[in-house]
Amino acid sequence: MTTSLQRPVTDSSRSSTLRYDSFEWQEQPPRNGVPRSAWTRSHRRVSRWHRPYIAVLLVLDYACAVLASWLAVTTFEQAGAGFQGQEGVFNLVAYLALPTAWLIVLWGSGSYDRRYLGLGSDEFKRVVRAFVVVAASVSFVAFATKTDLSRATVGSVLVGAMVLILLCRYGARQVLHVARRRTGHGAHRMVLVGTLPEALEVYTAVTRSPAAGLIPVAIHLTDGYAAARGVETPVPVYAGRDVLALVREVGADTIAVCGSASAEPGELRRLAWQLEGTGVDLVVAPQLTDIAGPRVHIRPIEGLPLLHVEEPTLSGIGWLAKNLLDRVAAAAGLLILSPLLLVIAICIRVSDPKGPVFFRQPRVGHEGRTFRVWKFRTMTVDAEERRATLEELNEGDGMLFKMREDPRIFPMGKKLRATSLDELPQLINVLKGEMSLVGPRPLPADDGDYLGDVRRRLLVRPGITGLWQVSGRSELSWDEAVRLDLYYVDNWSLTYDLAILWRTIWVVLKRKGAY
Repeated sequence: MTTSLQRPVTDSSRSSTLRYDSFEWQEQPPRNGVPRSAWTRSHRRVSRWHRPYIAVLLVLDYACAVLASWLAVTTFEQAGAGFQGQEGVFNLVAYLALPTAWLIVLWGSGSYDRRYLGLGSDEFKRVVRAFVVVAASVSFVAFATKTDLSRATVGSVLVGAMVLILLCRYGARQVLHVARRRTGHGAHRMVLVGTLPEALEVYTAVTRSPAAGLIPVAIHLTDGYAAARGVETPVPVYAGRDVLALVREVGADTIAVCGSASAEPGELRRLAWQLEGTGVDLVVAPQLTDIAGPRVHIRPIEGLPLLHVEEPTLSGIGWLAKNLLDRVAAAAGLLILSPLLLVIAICIRVSDPKGPVFFRQPRVGHEGRTFRVWKFRTMTVDAEERRATLEELNEGDGMLFKMREDPRIFPMGKKLRATSLDELPQLINVLKGEMSLVGPRPLPADDGDYLGDVRRRLLVRPGITGLWQVSGRSELSWDEAVRLDLYYVDNWSLTYDLAILWRTIWVVLKRKGAY
Protein backbone atom coordinates (compact mmCIF):
# COMPACT_ATOMS: atom_id res chain seq x y z
CA MET A 1 0.00 0.00 0.00
CA THR A 2 1.34 3.39 -1.01
CA THR A 3 0.63 6.31 1.29
CA SER A 4 0.97 10.05 1.00
CA LEU A 5 1.11 13.04 3.26
CA GLN A 6 -1.87 15.13 2.25
CA ARG A 7 -1.91 18.88 2.77
CA PRO A 8 -5.08 20.68 3.85
CA VAL A 9 -6.84 22.93 1.38
CA THR A 10 -5.85 26.57 1.97
CA ASP A 11 -6.91 29.89 0.52
CA SER A 12 -3.93 30.84 -1.65
CA SER A 13 -5.10 34.44 -1.80
CA ARG A 14 -4.61 34.83 1.96
CA SER A 15 -1.14 33.39 2.40
CA SER A 16 1.76 32.27 0.24
CA THR A 17 2.88 29.64 2.79
CA LEU A 18 1.24 26.41 3.86
CA ARG A 19 1.02 25.13 7.43
CA TYR A 20 0.80 21.40 8.03
CA ASP A 21 -1.02 20.98 11.37
CA SER A 22 -2.32 17.49 10.70
CA PHE A 23 -1.39 14.47 8.63
CA GLU A 24 -3.96 12.44 6.77
CA TRP A 25 -2.72 9.10 5.48
CA GLN A 26 -4.69 7.33 2.79
CA GLU A 27 -4.14 4.75 0.15
CA GLN A 28 -3.06 6.05 -3.25
CA PRO A 29 -3.94 4.58 -6.64
CA PRO A 30 -1.08 2.75 -8.35
CA ARG A 31 0.80 4.42 -11.16
CA ASN A 32 0.29 1.41 -13.38
CA GLY A 33 -2.91 2.96 -14.64
CA VAL A 34 -0.85 5.46 -16.63
CA PRO A 35 1.14 3.97 -19.52
CA ARG A 36 4.84 4.72 -19.25
CA SER A 37 4.93 6.12 -22.79
CA ALA A 38 2.19 8.64 -22.01
CA TRP A 39 3.87 9.50 -18.69
CA THR A 40 7.15 10.06 -20.51
CA ARG A 41 5.56 12.27 -23.15
CA SER A 42 3.91 14.46 -20.53
CA HIS A 43 7.24 15.10 -18.85
CA ARG A 44 9.09 15.80 -22.04
CA ARG A 45 6.54 18.50 -22.78
CA VAL A 46 7.37 20.09 -19.42
CA SER A 47 11.12 20.15 -20.07
CA ARG A 48 11.08 21.42 -23.65
CA TRP A 49 11.75 25.06 -22.77
CA HIS A 50 15.35 24.69 -23.90
CA ARG A 51 14.52 23.57 -27.44
CA PRO A 52 13.41 26.95 -28.85
CA TYR A 53 16.26 28.57 -26.93
CA ILE A 54 18.78 26.22 -28.55
CA ALA A 55 17.19 26.88 -31.95
CA VAL A 56 17.72 30.60 -31.43
CA LEU A 57 21.35 29.97 -30.43
CA LEU A 58 21.91 27.92 -33.58
CA VAL A 59 20.63 30.76 -35.75
CA LEU A 60 22.66 33.36 -33.85
CA ASP A 61 25.87 31.30 -33.96
CA TYR A 62 25.54 30.70 -37.68
CA ALA A 63 24.81 34.38 -38.32
CA CYS A 64 27.83 35.39 -36.22
CA ALA A 65 30.13 33.10 -38.20
CA VAL A 66 28.79 34.45 -41.52
CA LEU A 67 29.09 38.05 -40.31
CA ALA A 68 32.68 37.46 -39.18
CA SER A 69 33.57 36.09 -42.65
CA TRP A 70 31.90 39.00 -44.40
CA LEU A 71 33.65 41.60 -42.24
CA ALA A 72 37.05 39.99 -42.83
CA VAL A 73 36.50 39.65 -46.59
CA THR A 74 35.46 43.28 -46.94
CA THR A 75 38.36 44.46 -44.76
CA PHE A 76 41.16 42.49 -46.40
CA GLU A 77 41.25 42.71 -50.19
CA GLN A 78 43.47 39.64 -50.52
CA ALA A 79 41.14 37.43 -48.49
CA GLY A 80 40.69 34.84 -51.23
CA ALA A 81 44.20 34.87 -52.63
CA GLY A 82 44.29 31.08 -52.57
CA PHE A 83 41.07 30.85 -54.61
CA GLN A 84 42.03 32.91 -57.67
CA GLY A 85 39.45 32.23 -60.36
CA GLN A 86 37.34 30.22 -57.94
CA GLU A 87 35.30 32.92 -56.25
CA GLY A 88 32.30 30.59 -56.07
CA VAL A 89 34.31 28.01 -54.13
CA PHE A 90 35.67 30.72 -51.82
CA ASN A 91 32.17 32.01 -51.05
CA LEU A 92 30.99 28.46 -50.44
CA VAL A 93 33.76 27.90 -47.91
CA ALA A 94 33.50 31.32 -46.23
CA TYR A 95 29.71 31.56 -45.95
CA LEU A 96 28.57 27.95 -45.77
CA ALA A 97 31.28 25.43 -44.93
CA LEU A 98 33.04 27.41 -42.18
CA PRO A 99 29.84 28.53 -40.38
CA THR A 100 28.53 24.97 -40.56
CA ALA A 101 31.80 23.72 -39.13
CA TRP A 102 31.38 26.17 -36.27
CA LEU A 103 27.95 24.73 -35.47
CA ILE A 104 29.22 21.15 -35.59
CA VAL A 105 32.16 21.86 -33.32
CA LEU A 106 30.02 23.91 -30.92
CA TRP A 107 27.57 21.05 -30.74
CA GLY A 108 30.33 18.52 -30.17
CA SER A 109 31.84 20.62 -27.38
CA GLY A 110 28.54 20.66 -25.50
CA SER A 111 27.76 24.33 -26.10
CA TYR A 112 24.10 23.48 -26.70
CA ASP A 113 23.74 21.19 -23.70
CA ARG A 114 20.90 22.57 -21.59
CA ARG A 115 22.86 21.85 -18.39
CA TYR A 116 25.25 24.68 -19.28
CA LEU A 117 22.79 27.17 -20.75
CA GLY A 118 21.76 30.25 -18.84
CA LEU A 119 24.07 30.03 -15.84
CA GLY A 120 27.76 29.88 -14.99
CA SER A 121 30.82 30.15 -17.19
CA ASP A 122 30.83 26.62 -18.68
CA GLU A 123 28.87 27.72 -21.74
CA PHE A 124 31.41 30.42 -22.59
CA LYS A 125 34.36 28.12 -21.86
CA ARG A 126 32.98 25.61 -24.35
CA VAL A 127 32.67 28.31 -27.00
CA VAL A 128 36.36 29.15 -26.49
CA ARG A 129 37.26 25.45 -26.75
CA ALA A 130 35.30 25.24 -29.98
CA PHE A 131 37.29 28.23 -31.28
CA VAL A 132 40.55 26.36 -30.61
CA VAL A 133 39.28 23.27 -32.44
CA VAL A 134 38.04 25.27 -35.43
CA ALA A 135 41.30 27.22 -35.64
CA ALA A 136 43.36 24.04 -35.49
CA SER A 137 41.15 22.36 -38.11
CA VAL A 138 41.33 25.29 -40.53
CA SER A 139 45.12 25.42 -40.15
CA PHE A 140 45.43 21.68 -40.80
CA VAL A 141 43.16 21.76 -43.86
CA ALA A 142 44.99 24.78 -45.32
CA PHE A 143 48.34 23.06 -44.76
CA ALA A 144 47.17 19.72 -46.17
CA THR A 145 45.69 21.28 -49.31
CA LYS A 146 48.52 23.84 -49.67
CA THR A 147 45.95 26.62 -49.90
CA ASP A 148 47.39 30.12 -49.83
CA LEU A 149 45.32 31.97 -47.24
CA SER A 150 45.85 35.36 -45.68
CA ARG A 151 46.82 34.82 -42.05
CA ALA A 152 45.31 38.15 -41.07
CA THR A 153 42.04 37.21 -42.76
CA VAL A 154 41.85 33.75 -41.18
CA GLY A 155 42.67 35.14 -37.77
CA SER A 156 40.09 37.89 -38.12
CA VAL A 157 37.41 35.44 -39.23
CA LEU A 158 38.01 33.00 -36.36
CA VAL A 159 38.55 35.53 -33.58
CA GLY A 160 35.71 37.70 -34.84
CA ALA A 161 33.33 34.73 -34.94
CA MET A 162 34.26 33.74 -31.39
CA VAL A 163 33.77 37.27 -30.05
CA LEU A 164 30.44 37.71 -31.84
CA ILE A 165 29.19 34.32 -30.64
CA LEU A 166 30.14 35.12 -27.04
CA LEU A 167 28.42 38.51 -27.22
CA CYS A 168 25.24 37.08 -28.74
CA ARG A 169 25.11 34.27 -26.19
CA TYR A 170 25.56 36.77 -23.38
CA GLY A 171 22.67 38.81 -24.77
CA ALA A 172 20.50 35.72 -25.16
CA ARG A 173 21.29 34.75 -21.57
CA GLN A 174 20.18 38.17 -20.30
CA VAL A 175 16.88 37.81 -22.17
CA LEU A 176 16.45 34.34 -20.64
CA HIS A 177 17.13 35.71 -17.16
CA VAL A 178 14.51 38.43 -17.62
CA ALA A 179 11.98 35.84 -18.78
CA ARG A 180 12.74 33.63 -15.79
CA ARG A 181 12.40 36.46 -13.30
CA ARG A 182 9.22 37.95 -14.73
CA THR A 183 7.27 34.97 -16.05
CA GLY A 184 9.00 31.83 -14.83
CA HIS A 185 9.37 30.59 -18.42
CA GLY A 186 12.57 28.76 -19.29
CA ALA A 187 12.96 27.39 -15.77
CA HIS A 188 13.31 23.92 -14.28
CA ARG A 189 10.58 22.82 -11.86
CA MET A 190 12.13 20.80 -9.06
CA VAL A 191 10.93 18.27 -6.51
CA LEU A 192 13.21 18.29 -3.46
CA VAL A 193 13.72 14.85 -1.89
CA GLY A 194 15.12 14.55 1.64
CA THR A 195 14.44 15.56 5.21
CA LEU A 196 12.67 18.85 5.76
CA PRO A 197 15.73 20.78 7.06
CA GLU A 198 17.87 19.56 4.14
CA ALA A 199 15.17 20.34 1.59
CA LEU A 200 14.55 23.82 2.98
CA GLU A 201 18.29 24.56 2.92
CA VAL A 202 18.45 23.61 -0.75
CA TYR A 203 15.27 25.59 -1.40
CA THR A 204 16.87 28.71 0.10
CA ALA A 205 20.05 28.20 -1.92
CA VAL A 206 18.42 27.72 -5.34
CA THR A 207 15.88 30.52 -4.92
CA ARG A 208 18.48 33.17 -4.06
CA SER A 209 19.01 33.70 -7.79
CA PRO A 210 15.80 33.65 -9.88
CA ALA A 211 17.98 33.94 -12.99
CA ALA A 212 19.27 30.41 -12.32
CA GLY A 213 15.89 29.08 -13.42
CA LEU A 214 15.44 26.51 -10.62
CA ILE A 215 11.94 26.60 -9.13
CA PRO A 216 11.17 24.12 -6.31
CA VAL A 217 7.50 23.16 -6.51
CA ALA A 218 7.28 20.38 -3.90
CA ILE A 219 9.17 18.62 -1.12
CA HIS A 220 9.06 14.86 -0.68
CA LEU A 221 10.05 13.82 2.84
CA THR A 222 12.15 10.71 3.32
CA ASP A 223 12.24 11.02 7.11
CA GLY A 224 11.10 13.22 9.97
CA TYR A 225 7.38 13.23 9.27
CA ALA A 226 6.42 14.03 12.88
CA ALA A 227 8.91 16.91 13.08
CA ALA A 228 7.29 18.51 10.04
CA ARG A 229 4.00 19.08 11.80
CA GLY A 230 3.14 22.74 12.18
CA VAL A 231 6.13 23.90 10.15
CA GLU A 232 5.47 26.61 7.60
CA THR A 233 6.88 25.75 4.19
CA PRO A 234 6.96 27.76 0.95
CA VAL A 235 5.93 24.74 -1.16
CA PRO A 236 3.69 21.70 -0.55
CA VAL A 237 5.17 18.81 1.44
CA TYR A 238 4.49 15.14 0.70
CA ALA A 239 5.64 11.83 2.16
CA GLY A 240 5.35 8.16 1.31
CA ARG A 241 4.62 8.88 -2.34
CA ASP A 242 6.08 7.32 -5.43
CA VAL A 243 8.52 10.04 -6.46
CA LEU A 244 7.93 9.67 -10.19
CA ALA A 245 4.17 9.87 -9.75
CA LEU A 246 4.63 13.01 -7.65
CA VAL A 247 6.84 14.56 -10.32
CA ARG A 248 4.12 13.95 -12.90
CA GLU A 249 1.44 15.34 -10.60
CA VAL A 250 3.19 18.65 -9.87
CA GLY A 251 4.50 19.09 -13.42
CA ALA A 252 8.18 18.97 -12.49
CA ASP A 253 11.13 18.09 -14.72
CA THR A 254 13.92 17.79 -12.13
CA ILE A 255 14.43 15.74 -8.96
CA ALA A 256 16.92 17.14 -6.45
CA VAL A 257 18.16 14.66 -3.86
CA CYS A 258 19.10 16.71 -0.81
CA GLY A 259 21.77 15.88 1.75
CA SER A 260 21.55 12.38 3.18
CA ALA A 261 18.32 11.43 1.40
CA SER A 262 20.21 8.74 -0.50
CA ALA A 263 21.76 7.15 2.58
CA GLU A 264 20.30 3.71 1.78
CA PRO A 265 22.80 1.79 -0.41
CA GLY A 266 21.69 1.63 -4.04
CA GLU A 267 18.67 3.91 -3.59
CA LEU A 268 20.06 6.76 -5.66
CA ARG A 269 21.26 4.38 -8.34
CA ARG A 270 17.83 2.79 -8.65
CA LEU A 271 16.20 6.22 -8.89
CA ALA A 272 18.58 7.13 -11.73
CA TRP A 273 17.58 3.92 -13.53
CA GLN A 274 13.89 4.75 -13.13
CA LEU A 275 14.40 8.16 -14.70
CA GLU A 276 16.00 6.82 -17.88
CA GLY A 277 13.93 7.85 -20.88
CA THR A 278 11.50 9.99 -18.87
CA GLY A 279 13.03 13.38 -19.65
CA VAL A 280 13.36 14.09 -15.91
CA ASP A 281 16.75 15.31 -14.67
CA LEU A 282 18.33 14.04 -11.47
CA VAL A 283 20.60 16.31 -9.44
CA VAL A 284 22.26 15.67 -6.09
CA ALA A 285 22.79 18.43 -3.54
CA PRO A 286 25.41 17.07 -1.10
CA GLN A 287 25.95 18.60 2.32
CA LEU A 288 28.74 20.84 1.00
CA THR A 289 26.86 24.10 0.96
CA ASP A 290 28.74 27.24 -0.08
CA ILE A 291 31.74 25.33 -1.46
CA ALA A 292 32.45 26.27 -5.06
CA GLY A 293 33.13 23.86 -7.90
CA PRO A 294 36.88 24.52 -8.25
CA ARG A 295 37.42 23.19 -4.73
CA VAL A 296 35.37 20.03 -5.26
CA HIS A 297 36.76 17.17 -7.34
CA ILE A 298 35.42 13.69 -8.02
CA ARG A 299 38.00 10.96 -7.48
CA PRO A 300 36.70 7.47 -8.28
CA ILE A 301 38.13 4.64 -6.18
CA GLU A 302 37.17 1.15 -7.38
CA GLY A 303 33.97 2.50 -8.91
CA LEU A 304 33.09 4.57 -5.85
CA PRO A 305 33.02 8.32 -6.71
CA LEU A 306 34.48 10.28 -3.80
CA LEU A 307 34.07 14.05 -3.50
CA HIS A 308 37.42 15.52 -2.55
CA VAL A 309 37.20 19.01 -1.01
CA GLU A 310 40.40 21.02 -1.20
CA GLU A 311 41.41 23.63 1.35
CA PRO A 312 40.81 27.30 0.46
CA THR A 313 43.83 28.95 -1.14
CA LEU A 314 44.95 31.77 1.14
CA SER A 315 48.58 31.89 0.03
CA GLY A 316 50.75 31.30 -3.03
CA ILE A 317 51.21 33.02 -6.36
CA GLY A 318 47.55 33.97 -6.72
CA TRP A 319 47.47 35.58 -3.29
CA LEU A 320 50.65 37.49 -4.07
CA ALA A 321 49.12 38.69 -7.35
CA LYS A 322 46.03 39.87 -5.44
CA ASN A 323 48.16 41.91 -3.04
CA LEU A 324 50.16 43.43 -5.88
CA LEU A 325 46.98 44.29 -7.79
CA ASP A 326 45.53 45.93 -4.67
CA ARG A 327 48.52 48.20 -4.11
CA VAL A 328 48.93 49.21 -7.77
CA ALA A 329 45.22 49.84 -8.28
CA ALA A 330 44.95 51.82 -5.03
CA ALA A 331 47.90 54.04 -5.92
CA ALA A 332 46.59 54.64 -9.45
CA GLY A 333 43.06 55.25 -8.14
CA LEU A 334 44.18 57.86 -5.60
CA LEU A 335 46.22 59.64 -8.25
CA ILE A 336 43.51 59.67 -10.90
CA LEU A 337 40.65 60.44 -8.52
CA SER A 338 42.45 63.14 -6.52
CA PRO A 339 40.52 66.02 -8.22
CA LEU A 340 37.21 64.28 -7.45
CA LEU A 341 38.28 63.64 -3.85
CA LEU A 342 39.12 67.33 -3.46
CA VAL A 343 35.72 68.39 -4.82
CA ILE A 344 33.92 66.00 -2.45
CA ALA A 345 35.92 67.32 0.50
CA ILE A 346 34.91 70.91 -0.34
CA CYS A 347 31.24 69.89 -0.68
CA ILE A 348 31.31 68.22 2.74
CA ARG A 349 32.79 71.37 4.27
CA VAL A 350 30.04 73.48 2.70
CA SER A 351 27.22 71.06 3.61
CA ASP A 352 28.26 70.54 7.25
CA PRO A 353 31.14 72.81 8.30
CA LYS A 354 31.06 71.78 11.98
CA GLY A 355 32.96 68.52 11.56
CA PRO A 356 35.98 67.03 9.79
CA VAL A 357 35.97 65.88 6.17
CA PHE A 358 36.96 62.32 6.97
CA PHE A 359 35.42 59.80 9.34
CA ARG A 360 37.91 57.52 11.08
CA GLN A 361 36.49 54.48 12.84
CA PRO A 362 38.34 51.47 14.36
CA ARG A 363 37.69 48.28 12.42
CA VAL A 364 38.86 44.68 12.74
CA GLY A 365 41.08 43.50 9.90
CA HIS A 366 43.24 40.55 8.88
CA GLU A 367 43.85 38.08 11.75
CA GLY A 368 42.03 40.34 14.20
CA ARG A 369 44.34 43.33 13.86
CA THR A 370 42.65 46.68 14.46
CA PHE A 371 43.00 49.61 12.06
CA ARG A 372 41.22 52.89 11.44
CA VAL A 373 39.18 52.99 8.24
CA TRP A 374 39.13 56.11 6.03
CA LYS A 375 35.73 57.30 4.80
CA PHE A 376 34.19 60.61 3.84
CA ARG A 377 32.02 61.81 6.70
CA THR A 378 28.31 61.56 5.88
CA MET A 379 26.79 62.10 9.36
CA THR A 380 26.64 64.92 11.84
CA VAL A 381 29.39 65.21 14.45
CA ASP A 382 27.13 63.96 17.26
CA ALA A 383 25.98 60.89 15.30
CA GLU A 384 27.35 58.35 17.81
CA GLU A 385 25.68 60.10 20.76
CA ARG A 386 22.33 60.20 18.93
CA ARG A 387 22.47 56.51 18.01
CA ALA A 388 21.17 55.43 21.44
CA THR A 389 17.94 57.34 20.83
CA LEU A 390 17.43 55.59 17.47
CA GLU A 391 18.03 51.97 18.50
CA GLU A 392 14.32 51.17 18.34
CA LEU A 393 14.27 52.26 14.69
CA ASN A 394 17.20 50.04 13.70
CA GLU A 395 16.30 48.15 10.51
CA GLY A 396 19.34 45.88 10.71
CA ASP A 397 19.24 42.49 12.41
CA GLY A 398 22.91 42.09 13.22
CA MET A 399 25.94 43.99 14.45
CA LEU A 400 25.54 46.92 12.05
CA PHE A 401 23.07 49.75 12.63
CA LYS A 402 20.98 50.52 9.51
CA MET A 403 18.18 52.98 8.79
CA ARG A 404 16.82 53.95 5.38
CA GLU A 405 15.95 57.46 6.60
CA ASP A 406 18.65 58.16 9.16
CA PRO A 407 18.18 61.73 10.52
CA ARG A 408 21.89 61.93 11.40
CA ILE A 409 22.93 61.99 7.71
CA PHE A 410 23.28 65.51 6.27
CA PRO A 411 22.19 66.27 2.65
CA MET A 412 25.59 65.86 0.98
CA GLY A 413 26.12 62.70 2.97
CA LYS A 414 22.98 61.14 1.49
CA LYS A 415 24.28 61.75 -2.02
CA LEU A 416 27.67 60.28 -1.15
CA ARG A 417 26.09 57.15 0.30
CA ALA A 418 23.71 56.72 -2.62
CA THR A 419 26.63 56.80 -5.07
CA SER A 420 29.09 54.97 -2.73
CA LEU A 421 31.58 57.81 -3.18
CA ASP A 422 32.03 57.96 0.59
CA GLU A 423 34.01 54.70 0.31
CA LEU A 424 36.71 56.08 -1.99
CA PRO A 425 39.14 57.18 0.78
CA GLN A 426 39.45 53.49 1.73
CA LEU A 427 41.94 53.30 -1.13
CA ILE A 428 44.35 54.70 1.47
CA ASN A 429 43.74 51.62 3.63
CA VAL A 430 44.30 49.41 0.60
CA LEU A 431 47.58 51.15 -0.21
CA LYS A 432 48.72 50.64 3.39
CA GLY A 433 47.88 46.93 3.24
CA GLU A 434 45.09 47.14 5.82
CA MET A 435 42.32 46.41 3.32
CA SER A 436 41.86 44.88 -0.12
CA LEU A 437 39.86 45.97 -3.13
CA VAL A 438 37.68 42.87 -2.73
CA GLY A 439 36.96 41.04 0.50
CA PRO A 440 34.55 40.72 3.44
CA ARG A 441 33.26 43.99 4.80
CA PRO A 442 35.26 45.41 7.74
CA LEU A 443 33.58 44.91 11.10
CA PRO A 444 33.49 47.55 13.86
CA ALA A 445 36.16 47.00 16.48
CA ASP A 446 34.01 48.16 19.40
CA ASP A 447 31.57 45.23 19.26
CA GLY A 448 33.84 42.87 21.17
CA ASP A 449 35.46 39.63 20.08
CA TYR A 450 34.01 37.83 17.09
CA LEU A 451 33.41 34.16 17.71
CA GLY A 452 32.12 31.23 15.67
CA ASP A 453 31.57 31.57 11.94
CA VAL A 454 31.98 35.36 11.96
CA ARG A 455 35.60 35.10 13.08
CA ARG A 456 36.48 33.09 9.97
CA ARG A 457 36.07 36.30 7.96
CA LEU A 458 39.27 37.56 9.57
CA LEU A 459 41.37 35.04 7.60
CA VAL A 460 41.54 37.59 4.78
CA ARG A 461 41.77 41.36 4.64
CA PRO A 462 38.43 43.21 4.49
CA GLY A 463 37.52 44.81 1.18
CA ILE A 464 36.12 48.04 -0.19
CA THR A 465 33.69 45.89 -2.15
CA GLY A 466 32.76 42.25 -1.86
CA LEU A 467 30.22 39.58 -2.53
CA TRP A 468 27.71 41.03 -0.07
CA GLN A 469 27.90 44.48 -1.73
CA VAL A 470 27.06 43.11 -5.18
CA SER A 471 24.30 40.85 -3.78
CA GLY A 472 22.10 43.40 -2.04
CA ARG A 473 24.20 45.37 0.48
CA SER A 474 21.99 46.86 3.19
CA GLU A 475 18.96 44.96 1.93
CA LEU A 476 20.49 41.68 3.13
CA SER A 477 19.96 40.19 6.57
CA TRP A 478 22.94 39.82 8.90
CA ASP A 479 22.99 36.03 8.50
CA GLU A 480 22.90 36.33 4.72
CA ALA A 481 25.73 38.88 4.74
CA VAL A 482 27.85 36.61 6.93
CA ARG A 483 27.13 33.66 4.65
CA LEU A 484 28.28 35.59 1.59
CA ASP A 485 31.45 36.77 3.32
CA LEU A 486 32.28 33.21 4.40
CA TYR A 487 31.59 31.96 0.89
CA TYR A 488 34.11 34.47 -0.42
CA VAL A 489 36.75 33.38 2.12
CA ASP A 490 36.29 29.71 1.23
CA ASN A 491 36.19 30.15 -2.55
CA TRP A 492 38.47 33.10 -3.23
CA SER A 493 40.26 33.36 -6.57
CA LEU A 494 41.77 36.18 -8.60
CA THR A 495 39.19 35.61 -11.34
CA TYR A 496 36.42 35.80 -8.77
CA ASP A 497 37.81 39.14 -7.55
CA LEU A 498 37.74 40.56 -11.06
CA ALA A 499 34.17 39.36 -11.54
CA ILE A 500 33.08 41.05 -8.29
CA LEU A 501 34.79 44.30 -9.31
CA TRP A 502 32.92 44.19 -12.63
CA ARG A 503 29.59 43.57 -10.87
CA THR A 504 30.35 46.40 -8.44
CA ILE A 505 30.26 48.93 -11.28
CA TRP A 506 26.68 48.03 -12.18
CA VAL A 507 25.54 47.82 -8.55
CA VAL A 508 26.90 51.32 -7.88
CA LEU A 509 25.24 52.69 -11.01
CA LYS A 510 21.90 51.16 -9.99
CA ARG A 511 22.37 52.39 -6.38
CA LYS A 512 21.02 49.04 -5.16
CA GLY A 513 20.83 48.75 -1.37
CA ALA A 514 22.78 51.98 -0.77
CA TYR A 515 21.54 54.00 2.21
